[in-house]
Amino acid sequence: MPTEVKRRRRGTELEHALLDATWEELAGAGFAKLTMESVADRAKTGIAVLYRRWPDKNALVLAAIRHYGDTHPVEIPDTGSLRDDLLALLRNINAGRIELATLVGATFAGLHDSAGLTPEEVRLTVLGDGPKRSDPVYRRAHDRGEIDLARIPQDVLDLPFQLMRHDILMTLKQVSPERIRSIVDDVFWPLVAG
Repeated sequence: MPTEVKRRRRGTELEHALLDATWEELAGAGFAKLTMESVADRAKTGIAVLYRRWPDKNALVLAAIRHYGDTHPVEIPDTGSLRDDLLALLRNINAGRIELATLVGATFAGLHDSAGLTPEEVRLTVLGDGPKRSDPVYRRAHDRGEIDLARIPQDVLDLPFQLMRHDILMTLKQVSPERIRSIVDDVFWPLVAG
């Protein structure tokens, strides 16, 4: 009877397997119970493999959160109108990021206790300070003449996403379709409609 030869994972394949195992362990056991050993066991590798890439549990968890976000992108809509683009984008975030948002929300306390990181520092570490998902939506609306980006403060442009994040983190549930519509039509739109 032939025996199956196990192939060693290396490079990106190994790193992705380690980050996937970390995400699964985080989702299953939570931050407090996650250990480098439990991740190594789940990934079927040695603990030294983890420590060669990440100095500690905090760095590993942050890398796993970033990896999950990178491998589960949110579709950026192009419907032809700002209102419809925002509604679609918020719905896409609501459907595609609820697991990420709830797990990260539950992880904040552990990262704060063990690394002294605030939720904003975690967000910046994971997402960086680069272009936002909403940038193309707003740029297209500006180019179509729907809004004037020069006169709208960044805080106003961020508002729909901040409200979504707040609702998800406070309830650990998806935002209702009615609430998404209200965020766009009742809160955001009056601030940008000229």
